[in-house]
Amino acid sequence: MPVAPAHDRAMTLTDELSACRLCAARFAATATAHAPRPVVWFTSGARVLVAGQAPGARVHASGRPFADASGDRLRDWMGLDAAAFHDRDRIAIVPMAFCFPGYDARGADLPPPPLCAATWRARVLATLPGIRLTLLVGAAAIRWHLGASRVTQAVADWRHHAARGVFPLPHPSWRNTGWLKRNAWFEAECVPALRLRIRAELESVT
Repeated sequence: MPVAPAHDRAMTLTDELSACRLCAARFAATATAHAPRPVVWFTSGARVLVAGQAPGARVHASGRPFADASGDRLRDWMGLDAAAFHDRDRIAIVPMAFCFPGYDARGADLPPPPLCAATWRARVLATLPGIRLTLLVGAAAIRWHLGASRVTQAVADWRHHAARGVFPLPHPSWRNTGWLKRNAWFEAECVPALRLRIRAELESVT
């Protein structure tokens, strides 16, 4: 039986993902008691993959990934404006969970439900044959893709990973401002290299 082109498979998969309600009961039981709203943002022609964690409350409301302060910081690290960052024909944004996980009773972010990655991640990545550069944003993505449990060590080894087309990054949340101050090498050494690599990959798109 013929295999459908990646573009067709990606279009079919985005429709399936947008309709996913696997975690409806889980989300209804959180402090936010919200309904699923998968934020799906990729096409088969993308060259750069941003592997994030999960949408936050603002992204849940807007339906646009990284449309928040974390996104502002991430785009600065990447050297991109919002228009370039959200061009899904060039950049695929594929988090470890596609829906906002909600808050717990204390108002803290809940982690991405493992069910999401187990159900969807391999299928999504299979529709992205042109990825040349992968950004692993935060602990959940670093753990899934690299098997690493220590974010600082993974990010410190960025030169080794970059040689294979992968940049492990800390999460750009304001909560990591202290980490950035303690690890000044990240913005002094890793970020400039990341910007150059992204520019090279995106400029090579015909």
